[in-house]
Amino acid sequence: MIPVFLPLNLKVTPKSIIWALVVLTSAMVLLTGRPVLAQSISSDRQNIEQLAAAQEQKVIAWRREIHQNPELGNREFHTAKLVAKHLASLGLDVKTGVAHTGVVGVLKGELPGPVIALRADMDALPVTEETDFPFSSKAKTIWMGQEVGAAHVCGHDAHTAILMGVAEILAAKKDRLHGTVKFIFQPAEEGMPPGEEGGAELMVKEGVLNDPRPEAIFGLHVNSRTPLGRAGYRSGPMMASGDDLKITIRGKQTHAALPWLGVDPIVVASQVVLGLQTIESRQVNILLEPSLITIGTIKGGNRANIIPDSVEMSGIIRTFDQGMRKDIHRRIAETAQGIAISAGATAEVKITPQYDVMSNDEKLSEFGGKSLRATLGDGRVFLNPKVTASEDFSAYQKVVPGFFYFLGVVPEGTQPEKVFPNHSPKFWIDERVLKIGVITMTNLALDYLSAK
Repeated sequence: MIPVFLPLNLKVTPKSIIWALVVLTSAMVLLTGRPVLAQSISSDRQNIEQLAAAQEQKVIAWRREIHQNPELGNREFHTAKLVAKHLASLGLDVKTGVAHTGVVGVLKGELPGPVIALRADMDALPVTEETDFPFSSKAKTIWMGQEVGAAHVCGHDAHTAILMGVAEILAAKKDRLHGTVKFIFQPAEEGMPPGEEGGAELMVKEGVLNDPRPEAIFGLHVNSRTPLGRAGYRSGPMMASGDDLKITIRGKQTHAALPWLGVDPIVVASQVVLGLQTIESRQVNILLEPSLITIGTIKGGNRANIIPDSVEMSGIIRTFDQGMRKDIHRRIAETAQGIAISAGATAEVKITPQYDVMSNDEKLSEFGGKSLRATLGDGRVFLNPKVTASEDFSAYQKVVPGFFYFLGVVPEGTQPEKVFPNHSPKFWIDERVLKIGVITMTNLALDYLSAK
């Protein structure tokens, strides 16, 4: 320990207080090898903004390059090559081919400290884009055996470009960086072709959180429901679990004019759709957590004068509590099968879990909120409502504490008819969000490393 000596006869004056603080701060630097968090934050933020502004056009160019060349899950070859080349140019240790097309870069600071991870997703969606920007996607690809359009209508192109920018800034600060940063560029967040593994779950399975193991992981998502320049987050459950639902109703085929000679699966399916809605409205405690069951497709029959033998339905289930999730699964099977039996039909229910609840760590959320407010200002950071969409960032959070936040992409005052949700073919972002994303994510990393 290094002793700190103060004069016993020191008078308490403004100058003496300042002098004492300087001595104590200097002692902290000598003891820990780094400045205290408050000093680190105040001294670095302006520099980070300058660096982000200097590289802004480069980040925009990356985003547009990725946007014009969208690739679906497990097929992000062009994007992965772009990312890997950039990380290698920064001197990072780079590994490619993780979970098919994932890229991982490791930046080791020259000062001792913890390990953290920063994640971005790279895949696009099988959607035909309906915007008229010079860099709008015209790409075609194959999905589920059919030719479809491909487009970055969820914002993953922005996420990837932002993290590339963060890597460049942190690499430039390597000589003053405490600890290690692992950059995770993940494929297939939106899903992968049938029969394939992928996404965050496969990244974890293939050891992305090992060697070195991060003690915290951070991620962001652009969001058209949040105004530009604002960030939203919440502690605990933030995004819902996601399960796929398939129900097959089997009846007895007959002539449509003689329904009493058969069992009509279309009528049964209609009753099942209505019955499922009573699970949320009448059977589960809605004061505990929200949930929803949505049927998105119903397929059955091929002629107007024939009652078919079977009907297939598919949909999704969203919950925020694991106990409720299991209970709702049971109730869906009981409801569908009970209604079917009452009409002389049968119901086969298949539920396939896809994503777990994405839940932010409590302590990491407290830290993340402070960092965001220090960067954006108190009035621009808010408690985000729970989101019934799903996000496979949850797979990382099951292994290490994680913090995930939303950034707005639409300027305030934009006419509502010109604002389109993520996954819409008309989805667009104000590219000023890219610099904001770089600054907030860089500051999160530096604040965390400086505080340890």
